[in-house]
Amino acid sequence: MLRRNSKAVLLLVIFFAWITQVIAQGTPPASQNPPAANPPAAVSGQAPAEKSGDVFVFRKEVDEVTLHATVVDDKNHIVTNLDRADFSVFEDGQPQKITSFRHEDIPVAVGIIIDNSGSMRDKRPAVNAAAINFVKSSNPQDKVFVVNFNEDFFLDQDYTASVPKLKDALERIEARGGTALYDAVVASSDHLKKSGLLEKKVLLVVTDGDDNASRESLEQAIRRLQEENGPTVYTIGLLAEERSKRAKRALREMAEETGGMAFFPQGLGEVDSITQQIAHDIRNQYTIGYHASKPQSEGGFRTVKVDATAKGYKKLQVRTRSGYYAGQQRATTPLPAPPPPTAK
Repeated sequence: MLRRNSKAVLLLVIFFAWITQVIAQGTPPASQNPPAANPPAAVSGQAPAEKSGDVFVFRKEVDEVTLHATVVDDKNHIVTNLDRADFSVFEDGQPQKITSFRHEDIPVAVGIIIDNSGSMRDKRPAVNAAAINFVKSSNPQDKVFVVNFNEDFFLDQDYTASVPKLKDALERIEARGGTALYDAVVASSDHLKKSGLLEKKVLLVVTDGDDNASRESLEQAIRRLQEENGPTVYTIGLLAEERSKRAKRALREMAEETGGMAFFPQGLGEVDSITQQIAHDIRNQYTIGYHASKPQSEGGFRTVKVDATAKGYKKLQVRTRSGYYAGQQRATTPLPAPPPPTAK
């Protein structure tokens, strides 16, 4: 009996040993497990990937300086058939490598800033019609806002592509008081930058007088316009001879320092064709990008110059901003909504 029980125990031991071996062979060693998934390696010249959910996103490491440039020939005709190789870019006198280039009719964020002071009362109907024709001549995908100003400034219509809405905003005429031009321009420039709606930004300014009510000076206004990625400014001065010198200087400097143009028509009848010329200018610009050889973190003002040469042209002139303040963002000036209409 004892021998028979010993044999049964031996058979059970052998059976359990065999089961244990089978189970062990069915589970691969840890070294044979497939490796855990790793994020993709960063592409040369790009920052490491960051994970957002299950997607890895590459972040841009270096800020690109963007210039919008108009090119004219020796007869002041706009030139639209140039290539990247025809341009040279200089920052603080040093050549820069062009990293992006295009010549397209891209949508623009536009602020229309109209003088609403007392002296503009009789001029507003013609100016309003010219502003609407400017919008109609522009890219249909442009986003436009309207600011009316006297000694104060108001956002009478925020970004829209609706001509009826813009027309309604322009017709809110309460022509009175002084002229706070610089304050209105600074606040409108801040509105463009704060929204981040579109990369290309433009201000169209129409006034008939010298600034006499702003807290900002001309120099401070230009300083703000020249912040990185600031707008291109186009100005129209309906100026009487007796006060034109100082006002002309202000309008010309705001335009030329930002790559725009200043116009001083002899009469209201010229304003409509001028606004359509401005729309044509905006729609035929080159967009040129480069990575500054001097780090943006060093800040400071950088002068910018763009040259163009091409076969078949004697002399080409490139109009773009004169420079920019690198990597600086100041507190923005908000655009207030207009006050409720005065009860009659």
